[in-house]
Amino acid sequence: MSEIHGLAVHAAGAHLLAYKYDPGELQGNDVEIKISHCGVCHSDVHLIDNDWGMSKYPFIPGHEIVGTIVGVGSAVKDRTMGERVGVGWQADSCGICEWCRQGQEQLCAKAQPTCVGRNGGFSDKVRVDSRFAVPLPSTLESESAAPLLCGGITVYSPLRNYEVRPSSRVGVIGIGGLGHLGLQFAKAFGAEVTAFSTSKDKEAEAKQLGAHHFVNTRDTGALKKVAGSFDLLLSTVSADQDWQAYVNALRPKGTLCIVGAPPSPMPILGASLITSQKVVAGSNIGSPHEISEMLDVAARHGVKAVTERFAMAKANDAVTKVKKNQVRYRAVLTN
Repeated sequence: MSEIHGLAVHAAGAHLLAYKYDPGELQGNDVEIKISHCGVCHSDVHLIDNDWGMSKYPFIPGHEIVGTIVGVGSAVKDRTMGERVGVGWQADSCGICEWCRQGQEQLCAKAQPTCVGRNGGFSDKVRVDSRFAVPLPSTLESESAAPLLCGGITVYSPLRNYEVRPSSRVGVIGIGGLGHLGLQFAKAFGAEVTAFSTSKDKEAEAKQLGAHHFVNTRDTGALKKVAGSFDLLLSTVSADQDWQAYVNALRPKGTLCIVGAPPSPMPILGASLITSQKVVAGSNIGSPHEISEMLDVAARHGVKAVTERFAMAKANDAVTKVKKNQVRYRAVLTN
């Protein structure tokens, strides 16, 4: 196998620079993927800036990857040369713990992120364990499918795990890279869908994406009007909110699920949870099985990311626009 060429960050907050590395011999359980598209997730920005204190430099970001298999390890039996696959946040797991054996590899204590401690998708190729290279339905376009590998599964998983159904009332807080996909999947589940956003100008587009209703969260009176309305509220924002107002907006036994990490502790009155058996929960990504299922649902229901395309060489421009929240709704790099 030849060298892999990509764009790496060498220090916290630095620009991406050309970088190459020798991946060594292809391991028995791994596949090598020639990358055609890679989404720019806000998690990549956090890793570039080391906001989470887990980045190791230099490294190549990128974990919303679509490409074709160009190398197959000796022990791989379920992937073939030339097959189009997607890779998300996770590139490997131990395979033997209770969570891996249950098919919930995303909960494995030894889970390996695609671009933490290894090099990711802002490059021409990438290697991962074959279990985490998920085949894509033929009807999904690569550019709009790439953001599904992280952003899509992040919102799909809680909708599925909290058993959203046609009778459910679902709210999606924040209409950005995650939220615009959350609206589409909630609609695909048949739910009554409400979009919550600070941007009034997103109302028309939110309704085109699947929302039946729109709440401008800059209007505190609007939040009070929807008290006791929702079975599931999915918060996709990485900013502090009026969390008590959202708990108040839940129906009895309703759940506020956090998939965008707020920077501060969440002040919530315990009594407001107890009296109506409400829940505040978190959700991360999903297993390879769930990703495969999510991709199938996306293909059948026409769920696709709204993208802005950048050449791979323009990755710094894409990252800058993501940092400034200027992308509607997902930047995607192309080789």
